[in-house]
Amino acid sequence: MSSFNCRFCNTTLTQTVVDLGASPLANSYIAIDKTQDAEPFFSLHAFVCDECFLVQVPPMAPREDIFDSEYAYFSSYSASVLKHAREYVDHMVERFQFDTGHQVIEIASNDGYLLKNFKERGVPVLGIEPCANVAAVAVEAGIPSRVQFFGVETARQLVGDGLTADLLIGNNVLAHVPNINDFVAGIKIVLSATGIVTIEFPHLMKMLEFNYYDTIYHEHYSYLSLYSVEKIFAHHGLTIFDVDEIRPQGGSLRIYARHAEDQSQPVSVRVGELRAREIEGGVNSVQRYSKFSEQVHRTKRDLLRFLIDAKESKKTVVAYGAPAKGNTLLNFCGVGTDLIEYTVDVSPHKQNHLLPGTRIPIHAPQKIAETKPDYVLILPWNIKDEIISQMSEIKGLGSRFVVPLPNVEVVA
Repeated sequence: MSSFNCRFCNTTLTQTVVDLGASPLANSYIAIDKTQDAEPFFSLHAFVCDECFLVQVPPMAPREDIFDSEYAYFSSYSASVLKHAREYVDHMVERFQFDTGHQVIEIASNDGYLLKNFKERGVPVLGIEPCANVAAVAVEAGIPSRVQFFGVETARQLVGDGLTADLLIGNNVLAHVPNINDFVAGIKIVLSATGIVTIEFPHLMKMLEFNYYDTIYHEHYSYLSLYSVEKIFAHHGLTIFDVDEIRPQGGSLRIYARHAEDQSQPVSVRVGELRAREIEGGVNSVQRYSKFSEQVHRTKRDLLRFLIDAKESKKTVVAYGAPAKGNTLLNFCGVGTDLIEYTVDVSPHKQNHLLPGTRIPIHAPQKIAETKPDYVLILPWNIKDEIISQMSEIKGLGSRFVVPLPNVEVVA
C-alpha cells in the first residue's frame, strides 16, 4: 500500500493498531441470484496518527459505492435504537427548550427514526441522508429529507436556502466521513449563531478496552476519542462544552459543541474529567495501541476454538443478526457455513441474501424455531439484551445464546 496520511493533520501514518486482512464491504449483502458474481475484497488495516492520535483506516472504496441506493441498514428495525432516539429528544427538549421556533437538522438521518420525535412536537426538521432508498422511507413518513453527503458544499447550499441549524444532530456519522475536515467545517457553516451540535460516536477507549475490533470496517473511516475530536473541532472554530457517556455500541460518547465565540454554554467539568481519563488510559500513547492487536488475535482464537469444539461435538451453531460488525468478525475469523449454518435478521432488506464474504444465508428469525440449534451466536452483541428478550422462546427449544465479544460467553 502506498503511504497514507492522517485525514485530519496530514501526518504520514506508520503505526498499526490492527491489521484485519482483507474484507468485503460490510453492508454489501449478496442477492441469491448474484452468488456467482465476483465480490471485491479490500484491505482493512487500522492506523493511529502519532500527532493527533486519530485512529483511522485508509479509504479503500469510494463513499458512493459504500452508501449507495441499495444501502441495507434501516434504524427503525432496532427497538433499542428507537428507544434511544426518543430519550435523546426528550433530553434535548428538556435541557435546551427546543420548540416550534427552532430548526433541527440531522446529518445521516437514515429513515427518519429520530426526527419523527421532534416532528411530533411541532419542531421543524430536515434530514440530510446520502442513501436514496433509505431517505425515501423517511420522506414517505413525512420527514423532509435531502439526498446528499454533508460537508462544506451542502452546508453552503442550506445557508443559501435560508436554513441554519439551532440543533444539528450527527449520530454515528462522524466515523463515516472520509474527509473529516470538510465535514466539521460544514458544521461550522450551517450552525446558527447560538446553535448547538450533538455528535454521537462509539468511544475508542471502549474498543481498546473490550476488544471491539468488529466495529472496524470500511465505512468507518475513523475511530474516535474525545481527545482527537476536541482537536478537530477546535481547529474549525468549535468548542465542545459537554459530553455524555452513553450505552449504545458497547459504549459511546455524545459530545455537545458550539461556536468558539459563543459563550452562552459554559464548558462542563465533565469534559476535562473525561479528557484526563482518556490520557490516563493511554489514548495519546502509541504503546497502548500496540497491545490491541494482541488482544484481537486472542479473541479470534477463542471464538474459533468454541466453534470448532461445537462442530466436533455434533452441536449446531447458527447466528442472530446480520450487522456490519458481524461481517468484520466472521471474515476476519474465516468463519463460513462450515461452522455457522445460517443467520437470521428482522430486517426484510437483509433476508434472503447472503452475508458478504462468508456467504452465510440470512433468514427470518422464525428459522431458529424450525431448526432448534444448540447455540445461537449473537452478532450484534451491543443489543444482546434486546435480542435475548425478543427470542425468549429459545430457552424452551434447548438452544443457548453465545456472545463473541469482549470474550466468548455462553449467556443463556
